Amino acid sequence: MTQAKKIKVGVLAEELKKETKDLLVILKNLDIPAKTAASSIDKEAADIVREFVLSEVKPVVIKPSVAKELPEIKVANEVPVVVDQKQPNVSLPVLAQPAVPPVPVLPPKVKITVLSDGIVLKDFAEMLRLKSSDIIKELMMKGVFVTLNQKISADIAKELGLKFNYDVEIDVPAPKAQKGLESEILEEDLDKLQVRPPVVTIMGHVDHGKTKLLDAIRSTKVAESEAGGITQHIGAYQVKIKNRKITFLDTPGHEAFTALRARGAKITDIAVLVVAADDGVMPQTIEAIDHARAAGVPIIVAINKIDKVDANLDRVKQQLSEMGLQPEDWGGTTVTVPISAREKTGIDDLLEMILLVADMQEIKANPLGQAVGIVIESKLEKGRGPVASVLIKKGTIKVGDSFVVGATSGRVRALVSYDGKRLKEALPSTPVEIIGTSEVPVPGDILQVMDSEKEAKVVAERNRDKTKSTAARHHHTLEDFSNEVKEGEQADLNLIVKADVEGSLEALSASLKEINVSGRRVKIIHGAVGNIAESDVLLAEASEAFVIAFNVEVAPRAREISEAEGIEIKKYNIIYKLLDDVKSAMEGLLKPEYEEVKVGTAEVRETFKYSKVGVIAGCFVKSGKMVRGHGLRLSRDGEKIYEGKVESLKRFKEDVKEVGEGYECGIAVVGYENFKAGDIIETFEVREKTRK
Repeated sequence: MTQAKKIKVGVLAEELKKETKDLLVILKNLDIPAKTAASSIDKEAADIVREFVLSEVKPVVIKPSVAKELPEIKVANEVPVVVDQKQPNVSLPVLAQPAVPPVPVLPPKVKITVLSDGIVLKDFAEMLRLKSSDIIKELMMKGVFVTLNQKISADIAKELGLKFNYDVEIDVPAPKAQKGLESEILEEDLDKLQVRPPVVTIMGHVDHGKTKLLDAIRSTKVAESEAGGITQHIGAYQVKIKNRKITFLDTPGHEAFTALRARGAKITDIAVLVVAADDGVMPQTIEAIDHARAAGVPIIVAINKIDKVDANLDRVKQQLSEMGLQPEDWGGTTVTVPISAREKTGIDDLLEMILLVADMQEIKANPLGQAVGIVIESKLEKGRGPVASVLIKKGTIKVGDSFVVGATSGRVRALVSYDGKRLKEALPSTPVEIIGTSEVPVPGDILQVMDSEKEAKVVAERNRDKTKSTAARHHHTLEDFSNEVKEGEQADLNLIVKADVEGSLEALSASLKEINVSGRRVKIIHGAVGNIAESDVLLAEASEAFVIAFNVEVAPRAREISEAEGIEIKKYNIIYKLLDDVKSAMEGLLKPEYEEVKVGTAEVRETFKYSKVGVIAGCFVKSGKMVRGHGLRLSRDGEKIYEGKVESLKRFKEDVKEVGEGYECGIAVVGYENFKAGDIIETFEVREKTRK
């Protein structure tokens, strides 16, 4: 698959004759992610920017002798006027009649139909037989910025239709494919719902016995019920107790649990928290509790290692109480079960408690109709092709069914259970390997059985287009939250807070919880001491939260995920500044701040003149680097004499993007040629300021 052609911000700025810093501001206003001149934007985004810049009202430049007559002249469309001493005379009729593009005349009362969930702008333009740019311009005038492949709402489509003489009817189709997993019970008749096996995830601190507990459950129950079966790893398995089944997700921890949840589906019904009786509650225990709470699932505590000499159940229960998990035998509601995974004691008690909690939760699903599931693992396997491990959430999937899963589709060639058996069908809460996808799906993708293979391919293509558009989404920042508050679209503010020491964390948490703006409050999803980790970013993504880092760093993997998924991490080292920003965001008053960041310094050694380019300054890079498109400041004898940008950058005769410290290069600037040996060139870029 070929990628859409991209263009650097610096190159686009040069094309549009704009300063890079000005173009970055325009990109920010258009919700197009770009931080520097070296940032790349796709062709569709670039077209939007071109339309925006070209649609800006250009000033009319006139001679001073004409300026005195301006009060008597009514300038059409309020065109700004600039007086230029060197400008030749301009006739007044031209000034009074600036060019206005004609509005296309369309046939009246033409009816078109738009679905209630909106329509992609490009498709809407085709229906109206208009250029997409005409629609984009009209939306820009209304303060709405949409790219070609983004959807506009049905209401906006109706309003635009009136503008261009079209009668837009809104069609509300009957609910069908791609139903959300969370609303399954609300959308179905209650008499069709049946009890299904609960889906359980085991979480806890490292070395507290998560893996040993899973192994103990597997060896005591799977082997008993599936004698002779070949157990294979498909990310989940089932056990039987009292003729009922329990499905266990074989995940490595709360990171995987939250990563699946972050993709939009509640996959787990119950979380089993493993706490070692000798160690007690540890940092990862607290993380696991916060992840489970954010998911809204009940927690059962398995107090492990009771066979150890220094085991202390009361101490563990006291710590749990302090975390808000009051044990039942201490007058609370949290189920706690003492176990020893090594000795395989207490396993039956734990499984019975899981079933009891499941009964209290009334975990049900409709086994009838087309299946919906979620991918928990996927791989490409020799001899079998793409293989997806799927947990069925509702309906029944059968061999031969056509399905869509994320951006790919397929037909079920084989269903294989966790113990290697071939199945004809799989019911809700059943983990199963599905062979028959055209490509390897992504864990977390939703699988939906469709009426036909053709329909599955159409939906997969639609999902692929949607994935492309969301892949280019900008970071959802605290400033964005502030704007949404101003427009009445936000309530509470979800935060992940990490601090350097316990004292700072306690002070921050207490102060944040006191903030109350028109009924809106701060909800701390997770607070802990230490650097920002991968699990923090995943939890923020799943909980639609922002990450606050107070005097701590961001782990490399956490930074990668935050940048890829658009999760903002705010770094601070002053408490009152942090609190001010949070309060301002909740009041709808927070605005982004920009700053110049020095990138490199070079000294002009000699100059060269070329007919096509003009004067090129032959430079030696003394520090940092020279980057094409970056801002440029020229100094001579300590005095600034010119400011512009690096228009052209050469290494020998080749055009290059950047040249590092210790190397020679050639720099050219359009409209400036007065370089001299000894001049100092300082380059910079404009970035959004990190709040301290």
